[in-house]
Order: sequence, then C-alpha cells, then structure tokens
Amino acid sequence: MTDRPAREHRGDVDLDFSNLRAMFLNCTLKRSPEPSHTQGLVDVSAAIMRKHGVEVEVVRAVDHDIATGVYLDMTEHGWASDAWPAIHERVMASDILVIAGPIWLGDNSSITKQVIERLYGGSGELNDQGQYAYYGRVGGCLITGNEDGIKHCAQNVLYSLQHIGYTIPPQADAGWIGEAGPGPSYLDEGSGGPENDFTNRNTTFMTWNLLHLARMLREAGGIPAHGNQRTAWDAGTRFDFENPEYR
Repeated sequence: MTDRPAREHRGDVDLDFSNLRAMFLNCTLKRSPEPSHTQGLVDVSAAIMRKHGVEVEVVRAVDHDIATGVYLDMTEHGWASDAWPAIHERVMASDILVIAGPIWLGDNSSITKQVIERLYGGSGELNDQGQYAYYGRVGGCLITGNEDGIKHCAQNVLYSLQHIGYTIPPQADAGWIGEAGPGPSYLDEGSGGPENDFTNRNTTFMTWNLLHLARMLREAGGIPAHGNQRTAWDAGTRFDFENPEYR
C-alpha cells in the first residue's frame, strides 16, 4: 500500500482569514482580574488568529453567572438567572470554538465540565438544512497545569465537541505542564512555559489547522446535508433502506 501523495505546497497560500470568527472559552477557576495561566496560552493562539484577520473573542466563563444544567436556558428550569444564553449566541456566531482550561486532580476543571454540559444543551437544535446546529464549525482545546493529564483532558474535550457536531481538525489540542508535584505554572517566572518549543509548536499547528478547516467548511457551505439530516430521519426515511438517497 503506497502513501497518499502530499498536496503540493504553494507559496501563494491565502493568509487572510478575515471572514472567520473565533471564540475561546477560558475555563480557569480564577475570576478576573486574577491572572490566568490558561489565558497565557490562549493569548498565543489568539495572537496568530488576530494577525491574520480573524475576529477573536475570549470569554472567562467563571466571570459570568452561568447556571448549571444541560438546557439552553436554565431560567426555564428553576434558576433565577443564567448568563449562558447570551454566551451561546456568540458561540453560534463563531466558526471556531476553543475550550481552554486547567488540569485539577488529573482532570478538566469543574468550569470546563460545566461549559461542555451547557454546549450539550444546544446539541439538539437544528440548522436551516435540518442538521444538528453545531455542524459546519470546528473545535479545539488548550490545556495547562503543573501535573500530568494533558492528553486525558484533551480527549474528553475533543470527544465532547465532535459528539455534539463540531468538526475536529488534525492535532487540535495543545498544552503545557510543569514538573510533577507543586511548582511554577505556565506564566510564573522561571517556569519555561512561554519558551517551551514543544508547546509553542503544537499551539501553532492547532491554530493553523483550525483556521484552514474552518475556511474549508465555510467555503463549502458546511458539512454536506446528505445522510445526516435529523429532519429527514424524523420524516420516516430511516425505514426506507432500499432508497439509495438515504444510504
């Protein structure tokens, strides 16, 4: 079996991504204005995007009164207030979503889990083509901490995003961890975090892969609406297995 030939490298690649919008959801446990090490890594990726025309928004979730639950608006389920519906509108206006957060006890933070649960609350909504509403958007994640667990945390985030309809490009995660045990975090003096070549390389690769795939999907009009439409399935076509239109 031969390797698939690589696409020809072109020096005239269009580096203008000004038709794209990206949102970073920083799931640190620290409220503003306390410094966030996760934000330090977000800034690296966001700077690349902004340099090439992307409209970037960063939301520190813990600063907002986000209710706990798995519905789009938790005020309809017993909560007095809920900031999520307004945030979710901006998520839906974005081509790219990056979930960023710290490692605690070897796992994603409670805020990361809460944000993913709230994203899940919108997974049953449909777009104009009858597909699930997150189709046509791309997702990635950034992880920070001073203990092991980047890959464990990333696989949970990326699985969750693809499950609800996001498209995940190659190498869509990056992160930084310090030595095992108590020690400096990413932005602390002497941590080596901002200078770490492995982290910077992976963050750069993730960012560009998000940009390339987001533009490909936008130019293609999203994921083709064939065989994945909830509206067609609900209309009873699931029983018509002899019809090639729905194979």
